[in-house]
Formats: sequence, C-alpha cells, structure tokens
Amino acid sequence: MGERVRRSIMNIKVGMLFYVLSLLLAFFSRKVFLDYLGAEFLGLTGMLMNILSFLSVAELGIGTSIVYFLYKPLQEDNHEKINEIMSMLAYLYRCIGLFMGACGIVISLFFPWWFGHLETDLLLVYFAFFSFLATAITGYVFNYRQLLISANQKQYVVNAYFQSINVLQSLTQILLVYFYKNLYLWVAVGLIFTIIACIVFNYRIRKEYPWLRINLKEGRRNLKTYPEVLKKTRQIFAQKIKDFILYRSDEILVGAFVSVVQVAYYGNYMIIVNKLNFLTNILSTGMNAGIGNLVAEGNMQNTMKVFWELTAVRFLITGIIIFGLLMFFQPFIACWLGEEYLLDELIVYLLIFNIFIYLSRGVVEIYRSACGLFQDVWTAWTELVLNISVTLCLAPFYGIVGMLLGKIISVFFIAIFWRPYFVFTKGLDQKVSSYWRGMLPYYLIFAVFAALAILLRYFVVEPLSTNLFYLMGWALLIFPLLIVVYLLVMFVLTRGMKYFIARKPAIYKVLTCYKRKTT
Repeated sequence: MGERVRRSIMNIKVGMLFYVLSLLLAFFSRKVFLDYLGAEFLGLTGMLMNILSFLSVAELGIGTSIVYFLYKPLQEDNHEKINEIMSMLAYLYRCIGLFMGACGIVISLFFPWWFGHLETDLLLVYFAFFSFLATAITGYVFNYRQLLISANQKQYVVNAYFQSINVLQSLTQILLVYFYKNLYLWVAVGLIFTIIACIVFNYRIRKEYPWLRINLKEGRRNLKTYPEVLKKTRQIFAQKIKDFILYRSDEILVGAFVSVVQVAYYGNYMIIVNKLNFLTNILSTGMNAGIGNLVAEGNMQNTMKVFWELTAVRFLITGIIIFGLLMFFQPFIACWLGEEYLLDELIVYLLIFNIFIYLSRGVVEIYRSACGLFQDVWTAWTELVLNISVTLCLAPFYGIVGMLLGKIISVFFIAIFWRPYFVFTKGLDQKVSSYWRGMLPYYLIFAVFAALAILLRYFVVEPLSTNLFYLMGWALLIFPLLIVVYLLVMFVLTRGMKYFIARKPAIYKVLTCYKRKTT
C-alpha cells in the first residue's frame, strides 16, 4: 500500500473514531447544558460564536492558498522552501489575529444594545465573548502550523490532538455544570483547554518538524516573492463569504429576526445536521484527487462510468440521511429533549430540503474541482445577493422560515441547473441532456421514497414511539428495510447502482437473478 493511500485511510479512520465519540457526547452534553444552563444562555453562546465566525472571514482563504504552495516542497522535502512559506503564513495569520481582536472590541461596544434585554448578566456576555475571541485568535497566532500537518496528509495527527482535548473539555464542562451550575466556570474551562491544546500541539510540531524555523520579518518580505498567494486568495474570497452567509450564519439570523431562545431551539436541530454533514465529508475525503487523476487520463467512457457510479452512491447516502430525518427527526427531538423544544413542521421540512440540495450536488462539485472549473465566480456573488435579499424580505415576517427560504432560493437554481450544465459542457465536453437523462430516475425514485418515509412517520413511528427506547426499536425494524428496498429499486432502474454493485460480483449475481425472477 502506498504512503499516500495509507495516510488517507488513517485520516478517515481517525476522523470516524472521533466522529462517533463527538456524536455521542454532543447529544448527552446538549441535554445537560439545556437543563442546567438554560436555553437563553446556550442561544447566546451560539450567537457569539457565529459573530466570531463572521470575523474569521478575515482569513479570506489565505490558509487554502498557502496549503496549495506547500504540496511541492513537501514532496521534494525542501525544508528551506517550507520555512519560507510557513513564515509567510505566520505573518499573515498574526495580522489576521490582530485584526480580529480589534474588530471584536469594536463589535462588543454594541452588546448593551443587542443583549441588554436578556436575563443573562451583561458582564457574563462580555466574559463569554472575549473568552471565545481569545480562543479564536490563539488558533491564528499559535496553531497555524496545523496547516503544514494537513498539507503533509497527516490530518489524523491534528484530529487526534485537538479532538481528544475537545472530548476532555466537554466531559469537564458536563461535570462542573452538573455540580456547580456556574456559567462563568463553563466559559473559563473552554479557554483553559484551548491554552492546553496550544501548548501540547506545538510541542508535537517541534518533535515532528525539528527543522521548522519561523521568521516573521522574512514572512513579510516573502509576500513579494509569492504574489500568487494573494491572487488565489482573491479568487477564493467570494466563495468564503458566500459559504459563511449560507451555512454558518444561522444563529445570528435567528437571533436577529426571532429571539435568542429560538437560537438554542434551532441549535438542537443543527447539532444533528452538522454531525450528518460531517460524516458525509469524512466518507468523501480523498476522493477529489482520485477523480482529478481520472479526468486527466482522458478516458471519457471511464470518467462518465465513475460519475454515474458515484452519483448512485451519493444518492444512497443522501437517502439514508434524508429518509432518516423525515421519519425520526421530530420524534427524536421530542424523546431526547422534550416536546417543548420542537420547531414548527414547516421549518423542519425546509431544513431537510436544504440538506438534500447540499448533499445531492456533491458529485457535480467533485467533478467541477477535478476539471478546475472555478471561473464562474459570478455564481457565488449571485447566491450571496439572492440569499441576503430574500432573507431581509421574508425573515422579518416569517422568522426561521424566511431565513431557510433565503438559503433554498439562492442555491437551488445554480446547484441543480447551472452547475451541471457548466461541468458537463465546459469540463466533460458532454451534452447536458445526457446528464438529465441519467439524473431523472434518481430524483423520481428519491421523491417516491421520501413520500413513503413521511407516511411511515405519521402512521407508524409517531403513534408507536412513546419514548426513546421504542423509537430506537422501530428505527432498527423499519428503516433498514426501507433502505434495502430503495437500493433494490435503484439497482433495477439506474445504471450507476449497477456499476457500483458490480464491484462485488457475488452480490451483483444474486441481485441480477432476483431481478430476472421478478421481471
């Protein structure tokens, strides 16, 4: 097994391990924090962290640009070049940290106006915000070296250190909240563990790369030597802004147009959504480079075969996630936290539809990256303008519904119609009609099973799931059967699933015989 493949597999294994740990801990800790800290405080911390996420846009994609320039010197083991690039990164990130600190101070001046009506003491608001701000700045000023680890395909090292400390932090916060119920202590623990993580991780970096030397003055001078860094940063900037508005500003918008308490309610749902999205990203890790090599080979028949195979796999994963949410999202929240934390049904369906758009477009986005098609920068600005316009028009009247409609309307047409056209005609040199002929069966099958999942929820799951134990029982009984039937229908009606199952000849033979008997 090659070193590159070995490291990719290690990244996935470590990522999955900490995914399971963080998933279990997230559900347990959320219940404890809601019971002992209150919905208002959790909603407040969600808004403060979103404000800091907005400030992190100042990063502008510099890290992404820098990592690109690290690949070649790492491959050549050119220590001098790596030191030059990392010194430049250190200088730029030091500037970002100072900028974030200054902006954070200015923004905090408005807190009496924004949060003065809350029951939470304003002093606690400031203490929480500046603790979170210190944590964010620490990441830029001291932990920038993790980008070197990631570029060297050792993301598992970063995950092992930071995720382990995150698990210990969560456990410590749970215990302290349970015994002392002190909000200041809960916030302080987060800052203390950030400092510990910084010390431990940088010690590991010095052991891993003893030759690494950072010179800030040299880093400043190197900006003239690497003008491409700033050029690529400008290209990525629009995408970063758009992604933040679409995917990372929810708590700010809910707090602005609805209430801080609703931020906590909405955050309960987003914990599940984010964990599912994170799982999808783990499973897709390492795929981009492989597809890039495939496209570069120029074998269009094989390229399209893999495209439809990946599409089938993606719709299988999307079906598992979306059907599961349609059947168990609301019942799980009710059993987990209580019916008083349930959001309106329309909000939940819009949230699930938004997740579907995000997940189902994954293969087209992978091929877009593999073909190097980044010139349609106008789409990012279009999505951004549409999202802001629709949200500002609808959210004041419809709250979370208006915010979600802003997301869906801004993304839907570009993700579903424009991007496939762009990739097929400009990157793969294929007619877009061939895309739609292949995709329509997936959309139709998915719609039928989505409707079936909704019916099962209303007529089977909800009437019979009076507690979490019964809900898990019905989930284990009904859900696997639904997914198996979904897979069989896709196998019969789509070529992509046939390509995928054919990789396991024994299973393919059994399913083929079954298909012949039923037809």
